[in-house]
Amino acid sequence: MATTEALSHGAITIVNAMATGKGAALGIRLWTKARVTLTDDPGQIRALIKDFPSESASLISTTVKVVLDQFGGKNHGAIVETESNIPMAAGLKSSSAASNAVAAATIAALGCRTDDITLIRLAVKSSLRARVTLTGAFDDACACYFGGLVVTDNRTCKILRRSIPSVSGNRILLHVPKSKKYSGDIRKDSFRRITRLVELAHQETLRNNYPLALAVNGIAYSSILRYDMSPVTDALEAGAITAGLSGKGPAVAAIVPNRKVDNVISAWKPYSGRIIETNLNLKRATVQVLN
Repeated sequence: MATTEALSHGAITIVNAMATGKGAALGIRLWTKARVTLTDDPGQIRALIKDFPSESASLISTTVKVVLDQFGGKNHGAIVETESNIPMAAGLKSSSAASNAVAAATIAALGCRTDDITLIRLAVKSSLRARVTLTGAFDDACACYFGGLVVTDNRTCKILRRSIPSVSGNRILLHVPKSKKYSGDIRKDSFRRITRLVELAHQETLRNNYPLALAVNGIAYSSILRYDMSPVTDALEAGAITAGLSGKGPAVAAIVPNRKVDNVISAWKPYSGRIIETNLNLKRATVQVLN
């Protein structure tokens, strides 16, 4: 049977869609790979998250099942393995990258083809069914799949704007605490109080003012989720162009001029957790047939 491999990148939040159903995300160069081998054992999905074997692989299994159902592959099972350098449950789109990669690899293993948006919608459907997202995370899935800046209406799975932002001379820094936060632990109705702020952030992103949007969105969600804003304010004081909470957190993302990178890293060193340096990603998801 065919073995295929697909890669999808990660992303950071510009506007979190949990409050309004409308979001935006920016692709970064962290990545997730999925290797899929089809079998002749109908319905039997063996899934492993290589880097995090103790984490639930339900999203992987669900994504394979959704794709097999869509493309008439019910007579197949699959062996699936993912590997990634995206921290899990940190707000850096590990679930969106994984569902994209698994969906793409499974479709290719079946010898089928589909358009990009249909593939992304299958990944979103899988994420909703596996209950790893509250909104379907269409914005995150698109940014992970296409790269660049993507602004969406998650309620209708519609892309409102795609662009390649000018971040020349800048790096993206991530502060990732040791703690994790899962979407299933969050009450969506708690975001009603920040709807206006999040709507403002979304409008600014449509105007391509994503640095302001990232900061406003981060302030709004940090207040509701009760995160300490010190890593954000310290990054700004150290020279970051913008900074804010990514997704549901706890990771904080900052866009930083190259000459200020060391300053921001120094400002973050007193905080426990990891500091990751990366860049904007402009590459699409990729697929290859291994045999």
